[in-house]
Amino acid sequence: MSIGAIAPSSTSQPPARAAPPVQLASSATPAGPASASTASSPNTNFSGSDSATNLTPEALALVAQLKARDTEVRQHEQAHLATAGGMATSGASYTYQRGPNGVDYAIGGEVHIDTSPGRTPQETIERAHTIQAAALAPADPSGADRAVAAQAQQLELQARAELATQQVEQATARTQGPAPVASDAAKVRRTYEVAPLVPPKLDIYA
Repeated sequence: MSIGAIAPSSTSQPPARAAPPVQLASSATPAGPASASTASSPNTNFSGSDSATNLTPEALALVAQLKARDTEVRQHEQAHLATAGGMATSGASYTYQRGPNGVDYAIGGEVHIDTSPGRTPQETIERAHTIQAAALAPADPSGADRAVAAQAQQLELQARAELATQQVEQATARTQGPAPVASDAAKVRRTYEVAPLVPPKLDIYA
């Protein structure tokens, strides 16, 4: 699940069909404007203390905002991961913004979760519960997180309907199933008890 951009998989699928993993992404807006650049990975080679002493008050304020945003994003994604458990198909990945001090801060993130149905309706229901819990795990679920939770709820409802249908079919089979079998056996028995209309004949050719 990504904190703000959950790319949902299909909402209704039969149990045996796989679905692409859902993506939960960080939805909050990045802290700070254009002075910072976007980076694919954090800058791990920077020693920030020297440059920080040369920053203007405005730049220091931006750094503080980026630090707060970085903490928020990481906590958000870790909440998704912790609740998703084995259904997470990846660790958290982040989008970074470089601060005026040269350090990259996470401003967005995502976690991919497998949303394919289970092998049985009951398993699908359990998986849907986990998806909903993982989507809503952060303290401040994004709109995308809530959309994924709604899709998981729909998946659960469909699985429950399928489970109810199976239970009705099983109950019907228990109450009515043996009768047709006995009837078929009687038909077979009667067939063998009736003498053939034409005497049997076997022709053998050399």
